[in-house]
Amino acid sequence: MKNLTLLILALFILGACSNSPKQAGAEKSASNSKISLTAAGATFPMPYYNMVFKMYGEETGVQLTYGGIGSGGGIRSLTDKVVDFGATDAFLDDEQLKEMPAEVVHIPTVLGAVVIAYNLPGVEGLKLSNDLLEKIFMGEITKWNDAAIAANNSGLNLPDLDITFVHRSDGSGTTQIFSDYMSKVSTKWADEIGTGKALRWPVGMGAKGNPGVAGTIKQTEGAIGYIGSEYAFAQKIQTASVQNSAGNYILPSIESVSAAAKGEIPADTRIMLTNSADPDSYPISGFTWIILYKEQSYNDRSKDQALATVSCLDWLVSSEAQGQAEKVHYAPLPADAAAKAKAILRSVTFNGETLLK
Repeated sequence: MKNLTLLILALFILGACSNSPKQAGAEKSASNSKISLTAAGATFPMPYYNMVFKMYGEETGVQLTYGGIGSGGGIRSLTDKVVDFGATDAFLDDEQLKEMPAEVVHIPTVLGAVVIAYNLPGVEGLKLSNDLLEKIFMGEITKWNDAAIAANNSGLNLPDLDITFVHRSDGSGTTQIFSDYMSKVSTKWADEIGTGKALRWPVGMGAKGNPGVAGTIKQTEGAIGYIGSEYAFAQKIQTASVQNSAGNYILPSIESVSAAAKGEIPADTRIMLTNSADPDSYPISGFTWIILYKEQSYNDRSKDQALATVSCLDWLVSSEAQGQAEKVHYAPLPADAAAKAKAILRSVTFNGETLLK
């Protein structure tokens, strides 16, 4: 009887995320109520995570706590093994993976846009070419009524106002996505600034997290910067159209972000989607990932804790959780990416035994 009870409990926890929390656990399990999961990392997907983790906890009794401390902080937290999983908008490259204390896997969760947000009352429909982005963010264009901006925005009444560039002060996957794009479209940027979660900026002022950058832009007339799209939409901050690889000026939307993900996704899902060749794509788009250890038996973790972790993430990439993404202006995973995420989760083990079937 004891073994039968344990089997039923294991099947309940396994099902809790695989399809629907309502299907698997509309009645909260007493065992689940004792399980808590802690995660930390990227602020880029935080509005989505806050929504779906709350939804999941209410339905299953598994309590989830997510701290938006930036992608760099999420990677450090997983490295130090103080969280059940981390979150990052910048996948770990081969060298970074070698430096981790154990094998790490990546689970893509949604797609989002890094938007160019600005504060110019009365100036709507701003269009920024790659050349303008380079010159503005490298400090070569310092006034909003500069002839180069005016030439690209015929009909707009641009003010005689200083440009204030706002960037991230913390290690940030949002910065990684933005700088990856800029390095693809600007040789000068690639040579002088480069790509990374933390950069040496030639100009500008720093703010912490997407909320900090968004708040600074909103409060500073003449400001411009890069933020996760949901922060611009939620705070009604102006966003510019950006020139994609086909030469089209595109605003961020569910459709234009989804277009960036067309094409082959590698089995480990580590791919940057910036500067997509699709003519309808918004060019500064990307996946955001959950990262966790492939072997979950560490730091005296129980099998129940490990099973709760992977089961929750399995639900996170399910159609139910993905169906919530658009409510907070993220694009759901393409079917191929979701299938690859589920396959990766089925490679995660506890004492060498897979946790999900």
